[in-house]
Amino acid sequence: MKGRERREPEKVLRPVRVLDNVWIPLSDGCRLAAKIWMPEDAGENPVPAVLEYIPYRKRDLKAIRDSEIHGYFAAHGYAGVRVDLRGSGDSEGILRDEYLQQELDDGLEVLRWIAAQPWCDGGVGMFGLSWGGFNGLQIAALQPPELKAIITVCSSDDRYADDIHYMGGCLLTDNLSWASTMFAFNSCPPDPEVVGERWRDMWLERLQGSGLWLRTWLEHQRRDDYWRHGSVCEDYGRIRCPVFAVSGWADGYTNTVFHLMEHLRVPRRGLVGPWGHKYPHMGGPGPTIGFLQESLRWWDQWLKGIDRGLEKEPVICAWMQDAYEPTAPARPGRWVVEERWPGEGVLRERYRLTPSGLSNGDNGRGDRNADPEESFFEVQSPLSVGLFAGKWCSYAEATDLPSDQRDEDGGALVFDSAPLAEPLEILGAPEVTLSVASDKPVAQVAVRLSDVAPDNTVTRVTYGLFNLTHRDSHAQPRDLEPGKQYTVTFPLNYIAQRFPAGHRLRVAISSSYWPLAWPAPEAPRLTIYTAGSEIIIPRRLVRRDDAAPPRFAQPESAQSIPFTLLAPAHREWTVVHNLRSNEVALDVVNNDAVIRLEDINLTVRKDVEERFSYRNNRYDTLRAEVTGTRAFQRGAWEARTITRTVLTSTRTHFRIRATLDAYEGDARIFARSWDEIVPRDGL
Repeated sequence: MKGRERREPEKVLRPVRVLDNVWIPLSDGCRLAAKIWMPEDAGENPVPAVLEYIPYRKRDLKAIRDSEIHGYFAAHGYAGVRVDLRGSGDSEGILRDEYLQQELDDGLEVLRWIAAQPWCDGGVGMFGLSWGGFNGLQIAALQPPELKAIITVCSSDDRYADDIHYMGGCLLTDNLSWASTMFAFNSCPPDPEVVGERWRDMWLERLQGSGLWLRTWLEHQRRDDYWRHGSVCEDYGRIRCPVFAVSGWADGYTNTVFHLMEHLRVPRRGLVGPWGHKYPHMGGPGPTIGFLQESLRWWDQWLKGIDRGLEKEPVICAWMQDAYEPTAPARPGRWVVEERWPGEGVLRERYRLTPSGLSNGDNGRGDRNADPEESFFEVQSPLSVGLFAGKWCSYAEATDLPSDQRDEDGGALVFDSAPLAEPLEILGAPEVTLSVASDKPVAQVAVRLSDVAPDNTVTRVTYGLFNLTHRDSHAQPRDLEPGKQYTVTFPLNYIAQRFPAGHRLRVAISSSYWPLAWPAPEAPRLTIYTAGSEIIIPRRLVRRDDAAPPRFAQPESAQSIPFTLLAPAHREWTVVHNLRSNEVALDVVNNDAVIRLEDINLTVRKDVEERFSYRNNRYDTLRAEVTGTRAFQRGAWEARTITRTVLTSTRTHFRIRATLDAYEGDARIFARSWDEIVPRDGL
């Protein structure tokens, strides 16, 4: 980002030395596997280190990406340290769940080990996307003296309210997708070239011990101590090192950036751009930016003490999206900044839900001060509402983004504003208040805010979900009294969006949002009373400094390790309605490219298929299935695992059926199946 007394990192690149595997010993005897990139002369001239601490297999599945990122940091005077968590990749032990205290304690030992190495000057930063962003925040809250700053990308400050498991008290089906992803990761063996003859014993230990994480996550359907652990929102004051928080509007983790900027009391910076669940120099829809250069500025400031002008820069830099086609390959717009958050130039503008649409008192739809006659509307959405919603955690592939919302709006209540007389910009989290009744004791509501173009194309801008049994608390849900009128208020996701003149705002309300979220036990009929129902829009006023927006450099990275592409990635997202059986299904194919890593002569394959279905619009036929295949091959050595997870439900319980098969060559060396029942808890 140029301007504002900005000082750029030096362009002189240093020769890099790579240590393919280094063992980090822990106090309980377990050893973690690390790969380290450092300047060749770091032994004589120690440098700060930056740690990425994740379970995604440093030697194969993330090896290309890691070489580009950590190699870049090393060439610019840092030691890049990439560590596999206990029980993952080539590390010893068993990985039993995410963000356990054991993981955090191990992380503290890793930091101490790094700081004590002769090539390190004693200062360490942490960075990471998703898992590495989470544990960076969590370890920062433990205040280790070695940790001087963090960069957290696509992460959460609240593991219950803003993670892949639950949203507004509703169960996300990405909870199943993510559980299945880790089910597959945890089934993979270490590399015999690294761990030697004990590789098979280590593999069997993982296969037997990691367990079925999905059951654990389903056993905690309310916000209890399980989710409070690792949620830094419980006490933001425990974080005392500088924090750079990053996300993208197509991702599920945008809210955290704004929460951290509002509540932290340390040097901090927030960046939100037009990306999905990827680093900003790699992520679509785009445009991408030179994120590694931005990271270097952060490390220079806080690890080397070089003034890069960061403390004079605005706390928030966000991509203000302009109107776009729903699945466009890039997001038009511009960068805007806020000196502090909440921003002083962001106003709360109220739009009432009325029988004639959305009214803010100035758009020809009525006087906001009038006391309108009580009116109400009923909605009992078909399960098809949500088939075109995309994923909660989008990787911004063309397949997993929401499509034209006209495919969804026929099963929802729709409230439109009049065409805007002038452009409207919003920045923040819209807030919805509904006066609502349900004919069932358990019900959820989904609310979407969309942009309706003059040609009637409808683009979803943001959305929110809310479990009505959580109206008092996410910790203590209570059944609804059928027919009783309640008032509930909940936020939609944070967003920055410009609505051009002539466009309309649309609020769409549905009683389900499948398969993004698992529906209530039975189809509720919701009654929405217009009196008392509204949406508050965070209207951002255009200001003088908008005329000179920040400008970012183009993406840079180090050269990747050599590899051969054997088969391209294959992504599909298909909705099928079988008119004979009346089954409706969303079929997802998410196969990564098959590659051979030339320096270690290893071929790697990762295939995933998902299917979400129902029949005859019946809630008791809901079914979600995820199958994953992971395969590794070097010469005559071949290891392969197949995981399969099926989730169904009744009015009272969830049922999980899962299988795990592991093969060495053609021989199946391990097989296990699960058939688990978990009671529904106000869900």
